[in-house]
Amino acid sequence: MAKRIVILGAGFGGVEAAVHLDRALRGDRDYEVLLVNDTNYFLFTPLLPQIPSSYINPRHIVQPVRDVRRVPFRRDRVLAIDVERRRVECVGGALEYDYLIFALGSRTEYFNIPGAREHTWDFKTLEDAVVLRERVIDLCEHADHTADAEERRRLMTFVVVGGGYTGVELIAEMQDFLFEYVEPRYRGIARDEIRLLLLEATQQILRGVHPALAENAEKRLRREGIQIRTGAKVRRCFEGGVELASGEVIHAATVAWAAGVRAHELAEALPGPHDGIGRCLVNEHLQLAGHPEVFVIGDSAAASTAPDAPRVAPVPIDQGRVAARSILALQHGGKLESYEYVAKGMLVSLGMNYAVVNIGPIRFYGYFAWLFWNAVHLFKLVGFKKQLQVALDWSLATIFPRDASIVRRPRGCKYCGEP
Repeated sequence: MAKRIVILGAGFGGVEAAVHLDRALRGDRDYEVLLVNDTNYFLFTPLLPQIPSSYINPRHIVQPVRDVRRVPFRRDRVLAIDVERRRVECVGGALEYDYLIFALGSRTEYFNIPGAREHTWDFKTLEDAVVLRERVIDLCEHADHTADAEERRRLMTFVVVGGGYTGVELIAEMQDFLFEYVEPRYRGIARDEIRLLLLEATQQILRGVHPALAENAEKRLRREGIQIRTGAKVRRCFEGGVELASGEVIHAATVAWAAGVRAHELAEALPGPHDGIGRCLVNEHLQLAGHPEVFVIGDSAAASTAPDAPRVAPVPIDQGRVAARSILALQHGGKLESYEYVAKGMLVSLGMNYAVVNIGPIRFYGYFAWLFWNAVHLFKLVGFKKQLQVALDWSLATIFPRDASIVRRPRGCKYCGEP
């Protein structure tokens, strides 16, 4: 009977592991590789912040899993994992495995802040990004004909909680859209009525980037009209704003949450030790304690050789490759590969025509850094079709206005009858 290798999750790590194993075992009937995920596409998350700003088309940053080297795939939702019986329980039925790679990623961390889950807009999935886009445009439509200046200012106040890579890129994209597209076209909205705030609990945004570049990024954002509050811990969230630990209350129609992530709930349910955010503490080979046939990678893993590795795409990609090679080594009596984190640089877009880049000792910022950011991300997109589509989106956005059409009724829109 063929040995089955089950990979849970079609993110960067899971897809990399599946592709590597499929390449190594193709034609070998002694093995079966199966990739399982609840959506049938791979999402290129680094470009997610460009969805709310209508910079690119949402479909252009997703690739159907079955088109990625035609890896065997099953669209299903995982309910539980029984590592003792080597069994994965899914909605569509159970799966037995000989080897398991857990790559289901992470979920949003709300830090037990009252109201954060209920009254903020999550920003982690493609659907989150599309919904936020519709929300922003919907509020602009209403603010444009709102006579009450105070209400108009509330509608046009946008708060992003979290000054990491995602939060910074998101608010920079929103600034581009609101100031470059909305302000000239919505005559009822004055430029000084648009308010963008970035809240970061620590004393510095973009931790992990060289301090000089982080400082440059902060200055750039401030020059573009974004208010940055460091040391601004959120005490509670409510419908229509947030309250800070200092007691300050910020009234805003939209609060986007990009403050942190926590390991997937199924990772927290796995046996063995876990860290403070629920990640499995795995060994240098990424194996689960007591279960050498189970590998945990990506945002749900804290490798003993690199517990503080940043949660960026190159980490799960490298870990997926290590896990795949280790499974092959286990089967052929070879030496297991150890995971070592190697920093490959940090690239952060600050909106149109500006980015900061940190690759080893090389640090630069500005327009050429933005071109470099574009080139790197375009190269890393899966498939020539997607590369071409995104390149066209970027090119057209420099010539024509962005598309502000609302294609679905926004949640809670009282004007269009959607509850």
